[in-house]
Amino acid sequence: MATENMPSDVEKNAGPMAEELEGNSIKDRAISTVHVTSPQERKLVWRQDKRIVPLSAGIYFLCYLDRSNIGNAKILNSSTHNDMQTETGASNYQFNIALMIFLVGYFCFEVPSNILLKKLRPSRWLAFLMVAWGAITIGLGGVKNYPQMTGVRFLLGAVEAGLFPGLIYYLTFWYKSDERSVRVAFILASATLAGAFGGAIAYGIGHMNGIQHLSAWRWLFMLEGIPSCLSGILVWFFLPDWPESASWLSESEKDLAAQRLYLEGSKGSASSMTWDDVKSTLTDWRLYGHYAIYFAVSLPFSSLSLFSPSIVAGLGFHDLQAQLLTVPPWAAAYIFQILMSWSADHFNARGYHCAAAAVIGAAGFLASAVLPADDYLSRYGCLIVGTAGAFGCIPPMLGWLTSNMWSTASIGLAVAINVSIGAGLGQMPGVWIYKADEAEKGYPTGHGVNCAMLFFVAIGALVLRYYYGRKNRILLNAASEGITPRLYKL
Repeated sequence: MATENMPSDVEKNAGPMAEELEGNSIKDRAISTVHVTSPQERKLVWRQDKRIVPLSAGIYFLCYLDRSNIGNAKILNSSTHNDMQTETGASNYQFNIALMIFLVGYFCFEVPSNILLKKLRPSRWLAFLMVAWGAITIGLGGVKNYPQMTGVRFLLGAVEAGLFPGLIYYLTFWYKSDERSVRVAFILASATLAGAFGGAIAYGIGHMNGIQHLSAWRWLFMLEGIPSCLSGILVWFFLPDWPESASWLSESEKDLAAQRLYLEGSKGSASSMTWDDVKSTLTDWRLYGHYAIYFAVSLPFSSLSLFSPSIVAGLGFHDLQAQLLTVPPWAAAYIFQILMSWSADHFNARGYHCAAAAVIGAAGFLASAVLPADDYLSRYGCLIVGTAGAFGCIPPMLGWLTSNMWSTASIGLAVAINVSIGAGLGQMPGVWIYKADEAEKGYPTGHGVNCAMLFFVAIGALVLRYYYGRKNRILLNAASEGITPRLYKL
């Protein structure tokens, strides 16, 4: 069994550090942490869920809404030339630069943000981020030209960078490894809800065009930024930081929470990151397999987030109708994510589920790329399948990474690097693959690239699955008699 700072694979997977427990207490403590069916534990997990999951999902919902609404603003009221791109005088190339500069800020600030989350407490840091990105989103409603739009988008990326890796890291303080994927799914699925509601909200706000002499896209940014600012105040007071300091848990529940996570979670009382933690995480080469597949899945993630309205418009739908028809693909993705994540945790088969969802998504994009451009109905159905598959493989992927890390500092750093490489670097190519001059052709480049990336995800997940299975067999053969090795999650 593993805890903090294990130096080698065998040590990392063989047992807790000797200075923490010795002798038979190792085995006794380990056994007591793996039972998940006791009524007391089920009650504790349910209490945690009610406090943590809805609030975390709501935070990410607002984050994603404020991040992706620029895709709606780009074409909102374009038929009357009151859309954001026309009024800021940005060319298609310049608009894509403004989208990409967000990701530059995102890439630069994710790792520092996760470090600050641990130092400053999750409730304080996440509340600050919410108020900051809400204010910046409101500011986007006032931009008048391309340079202003680009500068404000960079600031938005910088403050939103810490949220998603921060929430993934935050869950490791509360949940065991086989409980995380489905909760990651509920949080990530709120992004698909934001995509669905974003289209519906943009459809409604589109009718405000000209009110108070403001274009509807300006109202869109201002009205969607205000809830984030107000919600940041609620997060400051109501988001619990660590189980050991939760006032709403009894002492016995705090002890049970600590016992549950002794081997499989992060600790609020753990020391801050050291250079040894950094070095061991950066030289753990298996993690780069996780980073690679997250990089690949980030292309469909970002391209769908930013260009769904444009893709739907390219299917023969226009203006406000295109906004409304972005809803079904996101709704399907929401349901599929939850089902895949629950199944991945239940069967301890995250690699296979990740690969299966990626193949489904790849098939949807492949069909979209090869179907005739005027076969609108079939291509719209393929967009729904592609969106569901692309988003469905992400929660098992992230749950898989955190379940195979065994120290508080390493989890925080690995998650931040993973999302930084994926959501930062990985999303940058996604800004460019849906080319405006290919709208009449059905965006074959965008669909083709997303298809290839998802096939790469499927192959990479299967390779990692084989690697962990092989390592588990080696660890079982090498384990000292009487000590159960900590095996990799599959």
